[in-house]
Amino acid sequence: MIVVKNKIHQITVPTPFAVGDTHVYLLKGDTLSLVDAGVKTEEAWEAILSQLKEIGYKSSDIEQIILTHHHPDHTGLIERFDRAEQTVGHQYVTPWITRDEAYFSRFEAFYHEYFNENGVPKRFLAQLEKLRGQLKWAGKGNLTTVITEGDTLPGHPEFTVIDTKGHAQSHLSFLGKDGTFIGGDHLLQHISPNPIMEPPREGEVVRPKPLLQYRENLEKCRKLGINMVLPGHGDIFTNVEEVITQRFTKQENRAKKVLNLIKEYPKTAFQICEELFSLHFEKQIDLTMSETIGQLDYLEHIGLVSKKMEDGVYFYHAN
Repeated sequence: MIVVKNKIHQITVPTPFAVGDTHVYLLKGDTLSLVDAGVKTEEAWEAILSQLKEIGYKSSDIEQIILTHHHPDHTGLIERFDRAEQTVGHQYVTPWITRDEAYFSRFEAFYHEYFNENGVPKRFLAQLEKLRGQLKWAGKGNLTTVITEGDTLPGHPEFTVIDTKGHAQSHLSFLGKDGTFIGGDHLLQHISPNPIMEPPREGEVVRPKPLLQYRENLEKCRKLGINMVLPGHGDIFTNVEEVITQRFTKQENRAKKVLNLIKEYPKTAFQICEELFSLHFEKQIDLTMSETIGQLDYLEHIGLVSKKMEDGVYFYHAN
């Protein structure tokens, strides 16, 4: 546990995921709030209880949970804080924490179509079951307050809500008047967050393009006057401009690599994924395909590639 400032404490929580520990933040103010809620394991719960005790609190003292986004390592323990009357977050968190079956069915149908049209062999379709399997680590509940870009955090008017879609369509970050940025998984010092593919919203036909969103919101962060980032993973950091520049550079270098692969001859997204992530695609097809399609979206956006459908599968061509 780290005392970041008088009113902010960082609590570190173990996870069973490759990303490692996640951080949640205790905010003191008009309301005693917890930003994010770890993952649903007893080990994580005990870690939170023990660190709360160090600063003189119990779980029953928490009045409000604020969520940066819907991923399981950030929502897992929301229902364990039974005295927290408010759960605050982006509206897109709702289907995940309410277990909206219609939404999950659409999600899986989207991924089946998305895999098929991008040349992913049918043997990988079984891996889509793990999308629902991740829910065992996620919290259940209901949002009581929906927040969006420009709002202030309930009970913490010194923090403004910043829309930071990219890693997730539900992703929000919170900027303090003093330049403190509670960034969830949007700004991390040591790694780039995956731009994870999600289906179109109900009633829409075009899927989001998460890497383009991520780049747009990184650029936005450059102009916010951020002087310290409290991340969801990794170290607290202050070299914000340097980290943002590194993210852009790394992404653009990967996009060049993708473009060179396509220049050899037109390829499907899966063929590119195999070459980009030869050590990981077999076990992480959803994440590696999301990253690959993100790079292709970017190259298409800047006019360097185009795609054509042949026999129901998209092939990407260098322009």
